[in-house]
Amino acid sequence: YADPVLDLLDKSNVVHHRLFRESCNLYNGNYVKDLSRLGRDVSQSIIIDNSPASYAFHTNNAIGISTWLNDPMDTELRDLIPFLIDLTCVDDVSAVLSLTHGHSPFAQ
Repeated sequence: YADPVLDLLDKSNVVHHRLFRESCNLYNGNYVKDLSRLGRDVSQSIIIDNSPASYAFHTNNAIGISTWLNDPMDTELRDLIPFLIDLTCVDDVSAVLSLTHGHSPFAQ
């Protein structure tokens, strides 16, 4: 379901990579995203996910969101756009995201 959502949100094609379950590690019965395996600068990488277990390896790079439950009035991802734009101006996203302990102020 993430591809159609990203297609709607990313009209300017600024999201360069989309990674899904097959890119995760199975750890303690959970699929965990490991940014260090990507060969990219972790200080410039974020995870947006509704499951804290999925970003357990990189809580300071995570934006926690609430689970989407087919609510047509849900604007949580769209509401993140200004914050994500602001993150493009920082040297280390984890320094900013760690202030919220890996959870977005938008998460409920």
